[in-house]
Amino acid sequence: MSKKQFKTESKRLLDLMINSVYTNKEIFLRELVSNASDALDKLHFKLLTDNSTTGGSALEIRLVPDKEARTLTIADNGIGMTHDELETNLGTIAKSGTLAFKTALKAKGEDGAADDADNSAPEVIGQFGVGFYSAFMVADRISVLSRAHGADDAWEFSSTGLDGYTVSPAEKDACGTVITLHLKADSDEENYSRFLDTYTLTSLIKKYSDYIRYPIKMTVEETRVKQSEECECDHDHGEDCECGHEHKAPEYETVTEEKTLNSMIPLWRRNKNELTDDDYNGFYTDKFHDYEAPLKHIHSRTEGGVTYNSILYIPASAPYNFYSKNYKRGLQLYSNGVMIMESCEDLLPDYFGFVKGLVDSSDISLNISREMLQQSRQLRAIAAGLKKKIRSELEKMLDDDRDNYEKFFKAFGLSLKYGIYESYGMEGENLQDLLLFKSAKQDKLITLKEYTARLVENQTEIYYATGESEELIKALPQYKYLVDKGYDILMLTENVDEFMLRMLNGYEGKPYKSITDKDINIQDEDEKKALEEKMAQYAGLLTAVKDALDGKVKEVRLSPRLSDSPAALTSDGPLSLEMEKVLSESHLASDAKAERVLELNPDHHVIQALDGAKDDAEKLALYAKLLYAQAQITAGLKLDDPTEFASLLSTLIV
Repeated sequence: MSKKQFKTESKRLLDLMINSVYTNKEIFLRELVSNASDALDKLHFKLLTDNSTTGGSALEIRLVPDKEARTLTIADNGIGMTHDELETNLGTIAKSGTLAFKTALKAKGEDGAADDADNSAPEVIGQFGVGFYSAFMVADRISVLSRAHGADDAWEFSSTGLDGYTVSPAEKDACGTVITLHLKADSDEENYSRFLDTYTLTSLIKKYSDYIRYPIKMTVEETRVKQSEECECDHDHGEDCECGHEHKAPEYETVTEEKTLNSMIPLWRRNKNELTDDDYNGFYTDKFHDYEAPLKHIHSRTEGGVTYNSILYIPASAPYNFYSKNYKRGLQLYSNGVMIMESCEDLLPDYFGFVKGLVDSSDISLNISREMLQQSRQLRAIAAGLKKKIRSELEKMLDDDRDNYEKFFKAFGLSLKYGIYESYGMEGENLQDLLLFKSAKQDKLITLKEYTARLVENQTEIYYATGESEELIKALPQYKYLVDKGYDILMLTENVDEFMLRMLNGYEGKPYKSITDKDINIQDEDEKKALEEKMAQYAGLLTAVKDALDGKVKEVRLSPRLSDSPAALTSDGPLSLEMEKVLSESHLASDAKAERVLELNPDHHVIQALDGAKDDAEKLALYAKLLYAQAQITAGLKLDDPTEFASLLSTLIV
């Protein structure tokens, strides 16, 4: 028996499989179990379609860890392989017997992507023919003992990796394949012995292969209380009782039993009519480790260019780190019940990153790299479908379950806002109808559609105000003026709010307008005429106040919107005062400054005091600086010079 070299032109490919393609060593078990599942599928299909074939024992996969020999065995009683198939499928890297099987089925019109109700066509998993070689990440020698269904002889493939392989005659009683991994020695960098540990193997099967359709069995040792003569008396251990029994401390024994490690039946493939809210919620809390039941579940099956099942959940509250870079977004991605990726970020846009759940598609293979998965046409199609579905379900919740939607928005509304802002408004059409804002007039959360449905007659703009809190917004001089005239105001208290609105081109043809903007046009003709007369009357005074402030403001003007306040600060230009504060606090653009405008109330008695001091430059400067400082405080801005402000107050008192 001579050693043969792998038939691919380069051993470098095998080296790549072992050291580069699979960066997570534990993935080898998923790959080998998936291969075993495919072998069982092929035999199951043959038994159903070949009348001359009879079945044997129940189809299953078995794990056998041996700590003394340092071997891990993965066995199945599936279709098995002949000598030539061992040579072809294992001796040629990237040669997939499963892919060839699927191709043959397609040629016969029996593709594995049949409807779930038709179990005659198998949904085999592997396609690339490289998963087997992932086992070399943890093993320095691998043997494959196999006997094909209907064959009289068995063969054993053996390889230590790059130096080639042998195929020799062997003995095996029944069809199927037994893969034995001789694990590498432990090192400081890697503990390979963990793959012989019962807990580790159970956890990996649960994580990656829980929904393989065949039982995955393993013999395990468990410690439990030794059964003894029972006594109905209620006594503590060590006490005697009238019945004559001596209640001793419990004795423990180690028992060996066979356990099935996987659940086999995915929840998402069951009929929705058979499932209850408790079923969905129990699956969610167990699978996604949330102590709180979700607000909503979305269970769907999509067919077409890409067929997939999905179960999505809207959590009830945001994780503590949801808005941090450390939060792991994405959905679990399965292929025929086998986990491909625990957190596939490409299935969701960032603004729907709060959604938890999974997708299972027979159209996606166990790809050899994350990069190939990201470029997958099928993956992009699934992502587009999920995005549309989530938006539709959120709209439905908004219409039919307003209380829960408001709870959702409190937890995740910021994510939707950032979706609009970070896309430069391109996602505005998709997301703007999902937004909620606090209404000044109605004192509750409303949508933009609800705002525009209650516009004042002839109102052409959507008014908003920004501030650190609702209380500070209500303290703005312009706020009382608009509310008294019957206009509603959207109160924006989150840093991203105004930046987000600037990315949008209004709503239903109506632009967004800050209540502090200079060009709000809600005065009637009499008000406009009265303001023009006073502007002419105080033109010289306004120039003198601007000069006294020595470049601190771009303009000083009169405004009828200040109600009982003598003065207020607004901005002129693309950057508002609130945006300046946000940028300054975030250190993104700490030198960004809004062009400030000082507005004075023409009906306030302070204007008379200013006018009386216009011929006294020193006194006018004192008054002007005090009014400017007062306007800064009202706007929530830091004083330019607190020491100077204190000195000015002292001067005024004296």
